[in-house]
Amino acid sequence: MTTTPSFNSWVICPQPNPQANLRLFCFAYAGGSAAIFRTWPNNLPSNVEVCAVEYPGRGRQIKSAPLTRLEPLVEAIAPVLLPYLDKPFAFFGHSMGGLVSFELTRLLRSQYNLAPFHLFISARRAPQLPPIKPPLHILSDHDLQNELRSLNGTPKAVLESEELMQIFLPILRADFAVLETYIYTQKQPLECPISVFGGLQDQDISHEALQAWREQTIAAFSLHEFNGDHFFIHSHQELLLKLIYQELQMRNGS
Repeated sequence: MTTTPSFNSWVICPQPNPQANLRLFCFAYAGGSAAIFRTWPNNLPSNVEVCAVEYPGRGRQIKSAPLTRLEPLVEAIAPVLLPYLDKPFAFFGHSMGGLVSFELTRLLRSQYNLAPFHLFISARRAPQLPPIKPPLHILSDHDLQNELRSLNGTPKAVLESEELMQIFLPILRADFAVLETYIYTQKQPLECPISVFGGLQDQDISHEALQAWREQTIAAFSLHEFNGDHFFIHSHQELLLKLIYQELQMRNGS
């Protein structure tokens, strides 16, 4: 098969690339959408097709209710991804997306005997570590908005718009519920390499919490930290993509 699979609302490939021999699937942070990754193909090898996964409740899936638990989310993603897994593929996930991509990798291994050739985890503590903060998804709208201001990930224009917040808060609350109700189950470590990225000024994700991902693979492990906060995916995008580029080129034998 040499073409990108036909349209589905879950998978958005900003620059379809039928000639690519690798696919990189990208998973957004809580409250984020596939649009985060729209420019990524410009900075990655020409043999890589970037495909962003759209969670329910946003983008092309705006009419679908957002899911509030991780297991149903990855169980919904897996079958719609299958037509795209006819080529070697890698996963990149930032924050919530890191946990989604990790559990999706475990599901693909157990149910379909498939695996990414590389797992890129960004701004997410290792899954086996217990939570260190009280849950956000149970806060009132007012308190949740105050928390968003401190997290520095929501544009000021959104925070100050009552209309936009009415749309955004239920999505974000659902995403926080996905993360905060997650219960880790110990399984065999993965057999694919894991590269982890973190921000040195990230108040919630320590160096040790990133380093603990090493336990999740028997293959190669690397950790890269940027001089940025939790959203270095934006402030240090060029450097982040350069590191991903290097790993993908190694896979391609270049």
